[in-house]
Amino acid sequence: MRSYRQYCGLAAALDAVGERWTLLVVRELLIGPRRYGELLADLPGMGTNLLAERLKSLSHLGIVTKDEQVYTLTERGRGLMGAVRELTRWGLAGMDEPDEDSICRAHWALGGLGAAADASRVPGLAESYEFHIDDEIFHLKVSGGVARARRGPADQPAMTMTTDAKTFVRLGSDKYTARDAQAEGRLTITGDPEAARRCAKVLGMGGES
Repeated sequence: MRSYRQYCGLAAALDAVGERWTLLVVRELLIGPRRYGELLADLPGMGTNLLAERLKSLSHLGIVTKDEQVYTLTERGRGLMGAVRELTRWGLAGMDEPDEDSICRAHWALGGLGAAADASRVPGLAESYEFHIDDEIFHLKVSGGVARARRGPADQPAMTMTTDAKTFVRLGSDKYTARDAQAEGRLTITGDPEAARRCAKVLGMGGES
């Protein structure tokens, strides 16, 4: 295993998860336990030998555990959630329009929701929003000053957004707005218009509907 050989917390973290593909493996496992084939399918461009190598390394470091062919993050592995969220937030802000051959998975939107949402932007808010992204459904519940993104439908959503995965990711950037997406026929929003505006504020999207 490569090492920066520096007595520093950041260097130690990069020694563990700084290799190419490693944090993307962690991203997949933050969504939930996965089988090897599922990981390989949702990490397009990553070869099977490299995936096996990364899982072996993460297991050795106590970040991943394997039980009956299912890989799961340990408590230490789940501790990477905050770092992955902040890196996702940072990356979203500067993203350009995707290339035609860029790959995007609907379930990656769950990480994007969690990274972008900040309940403090609308103090005292208590409502839920539903997102239909390709063939997946997610929801965001804002209550008690906390915003939680989860898989599945919301109970009585105040607003429902329907779009594709690439468009949803683009909405997290500083260069593409909900109005742009609606004008291009890539986004529909139903429900309370005021709830849609509150949701946009929670997500930090400048292009409110």
